[in-house]
Amino acid sequence: MGASVPLDPAFAGRVYPTTGPYEVEREKIREFAVAIGETHPAHHDPAAARVLGHRDLVAPPTFLTVLMQRATDPVVLDPELGLDYARVVHRDQRFTFERPVYAGDVLRLVVHIDAVRSLAGSDVLELRAEAEDMTGVPVATIRMSLVARAA
Repeated sequence: MGASVPLDPAFAGRVYPTTGPYEVEREKIREFAVAIGETHPAHHDPAAARVLGHRDLVAPPTFLTVLMQRATDPVVLDPELGLDYARVVHRDQRFTFERPVYAGDVLRLVVHIDAVRSLAGSDVLELRAEAEDMTGVPVATIRMSLVARAA
């Protein structure tokens, strides 16, 4: 394998097309909760969620990882960016919520490249996705950091 070319910092500020719509389904929330070992009834039983003041099942906070993965595919696969995904490791992910994500929500995400930088010879790609409902009302911000390890 030849030497890799560093990512171009000029990609910082690039915004990718909106992804979605993604309909948050009850069964997807339940499946995700089971997969991560989340047993709280608000993630499994709509009646239990309503007793707690929610309108329907509440998605675990990290549920948005599913949407983020789909939304960032155009970035990590962008041939102009030139990211060698075989060398990528997930560094960090953070969620900031305006409100919970519920079953029945229909969401879309807009992905931004906030930064492209070098760290100890590796490339660091800082991504941000703004999750909103179909009327444009913000739901959450997801920040993700990827590292393309030095060859």
